[in-house]
Amino acid sequence: MSEAAEKAVILLSGGLDSITALAIAQAQGYQCYALSFRYGQRHSAELNAATRIAQQAAVLEHRIFDLDLSLFDNSALTNHTLTLPETENSGIPITYVPARNTIFLAIAMGWAEVLNARHVFTGVNAVDYSGYPDCRPEFMAAFQAMANLATKEAVEGRNITIHSPLISWSKAMIIQQGQQLGVDYAETVSCYQADDNGLACGLCDSCRLRREGFKEANQLDPTRYQPLIS
Repeated sequence: MSEAAEKAVILLSGGLDSITALAIAQAQGYQCYALSFRYGQRHSAELNAATRIAQQAAVLEHRIFDLDLSLFDNSALTNHTLTLPETENSGIPITYVPARNTIFLAIAMGWAEVLNARHVFTGVNAVDYSGYPDCRPEFMAAFQAMANLATKEAVEGRNITIHSPLISWSKAMIIQQGQQLGVDYAETVSCYQADDNGLACGLCDSCRLRREGFKEANQLDPTRYQPLIS
């Protein structure tokens, strides 16, 4: 890789979308720095996957940032006493974590300044997703505008660009693009309630969207499911 290649911070959850965003950034020639969050989510399997993915992708650095979001206890992802839905529902689901993407992107933006990186990649998607308001194009456009008001780099004429390359793609399109880039989706964990070995429940909203994506893409689903789940 050329020393002149631009740096980018990649939000890497360990799931299907974020590994695809990382693959796209690397294919575009960016020097990639991966950022994951331990925020009180239900399991560590996703972070374990993010660590493996970062190592296999040979990113220049992978940081796991500890962040206590237990204050936001109206989400089933941060309040483990709440029941995760296992059927499709309308409206914003109980798995929505207030301001999560705003917080994650703000921290990524700050680290980008430290690294002298002018690019941040996120795998947010507004098509096959759970209805989260902070995955919409309107949100990303607003955050982009804020980023270039809030940073020293931008004030001095070096704008930070927030990339959301998957935002208008279906899950099937994301999978097809990732496979063209050589992504191994068997390494990813998307399930909200995966077990310690990273086996997916097959029942939660995230599992449903993932499974339907592979079906629509006419691709074999490599997800490892818990026993009795087919």
